[in-house]
Amino acid sequence: MTAYRPDLARLNPANDTNSGDPGASLPGSDLDVEKMPGHWLLARLGKRVLRPGGLGLTRSMLERLAIGPDDTVVEFAPGLGVTARMILDRRPRRYIGIERDGRAANWTKRQLPSGLAVSVVVGTADAIDLADHAASVVVGEAMLTMHPQVHKQRIVAEAFRVLRPGGRYGIHELCIYPDDMPEEHKRTIDKDLSAAIHVGARPLASEEWRELLESAGFRMTAVGYAPMHLLRPTRLVQDEGWVGALRIVWNVIADRKARRRVFAMRRVFERHEENLRAIFLVGERPLD
Repeated sequence: MTAYRPDLARLNPANDTNSGDPGASLPGSDLDVEKMPGHWLLARLGKRVLRPGGLGLTRSMLERLAIGPDDTVVEFAPGLGVTARMILDRRPRRYIGIERDGRAANWTKRQLPSGLAVSVVVGTADAIDLADHAASVVVGEAMLTMHPQVHKQRIVAEAFRVLRPGGRYGIHELCIYPDDMPEEHKRTIDKDLSAAIHVGARPLASEEWRELLESAGFRMTAVGYAPMHLLRPTRLVQDEGWVGALRIVWNVIADRKARRRVFAMRRVFERHEENLRAIFLVGERPLD
């Protein structure tokens, strides 16, 4: 498989919609700015890296997953395909993206090379159409946080099911800090985040994320952290480059409704800065 590199022209918002193919437009593009989920709003404004710890934490996670040419990789909720391209740069034997949103699946397909070794299918992460032990690596980023605890458990159990013995599961999520934060304070953070991003947000403390994976049978092999600086200028430049960061800033300035939403999200992130971090964990399915 040929390594795939992102092309700035393809990441330009001017190329993000195709009037002749409604399925090719950005997910959520048909929603009012004041109602669409925060991650699709940011994507509409040109942001391509939508992970809480940025590209740096994703790279750290992928390093610990040690993806190679013998691996079959399943990614839950690939979104805009940024991590998918990073995975394909490691030339796995096969890549399968599982995306709940049909429009997001169409978008991701357009960003990836075509071929039998690369596929993106519509499905849910808690009940995917793959046989037991079909994958050697499963990846999921910024998606478990958005589910209630019971659904988190189902998704992690499904990752365990499709992994072969010795397979690795990597997640990159939002994390509450410290571990012993009072439940009332956690509920306040959940409420504030959900109101700002218009999606239910239920981040866990570090020890709770670990317990979630271990309860499904995983043996923990790696953990790492990063500040939750999704909308800070330095992180924007690190993740999007100067051209991409300036494009986002221009689009925010030009759209009053979007600007109000982005500022509201940033205020919530800053208000809870001391208690929010990004985390990655890698768990291994033990050998039978």
